[in-house]
Amino acid sequence: MKKWSGFRWFEFAEGVLLVLLGIFTLARPASALTGFIVAYGAVAVIMGVADILLYVRIAHFTGFGPIVSLLSGTLSVMAGVMLLVYPNAGKLILSVLVPLWFLAHCISRLSNLNKIRFFAGEFPYYFTLILNALGLVLGGLMILNPWISLLSVPLVIGIYLLLLGVDCLILAFSKLGTRY
Repeated sequence: MKKWSGFRWFEFAEGVLLVLLGIFTLARPASALTGFIVAYGAVAVIMGVADILLYVRIAHFTGFGPIVSLLSGTLSVMAGVMLLVYPNAGKLILSVLVPLWFLAHCISRLSNLNKIRFFAGEFPYYFTLILNALGLVLGGLMILNPWISLLSVPLVIGIYLLLLGVDCLILAFSKLGTRY
């Protein structure tokens, strides 16, 4: 079994990028959120066109295409164009999806706590435990009161990106991977 070095470059790079993105989001919340929504809209249009092209290619060779590709491609293009033309609609949608993302991400991290404790040590374990417990509470509050989510999405995303970045930096400097 290969023994890893004590320093984790991927986690370090991820942590630095998340911290920088969190700082940018806190400094310019409106432009960061709008930029994210516009980028997502562009990706949705590209993925939708790819699905429609898949339908056309398969239909060309077989005489019929998978109708699911045509439908999902059309809906993806429509959603992407809507986000590109009306980014504020994306902000409303995002205010519903962010709490679900918080809950899913925190549950995922909490389910891996035993591995973090074994491989990384006590401090990363407790930091991850506290961070994700707070994430569960915050996600629950945003689901119970959507106005909290709607008004605080950029602030919450910025702070959470900073905390995720710090978590990655702690894991990068921990002893993760040095034990067998």
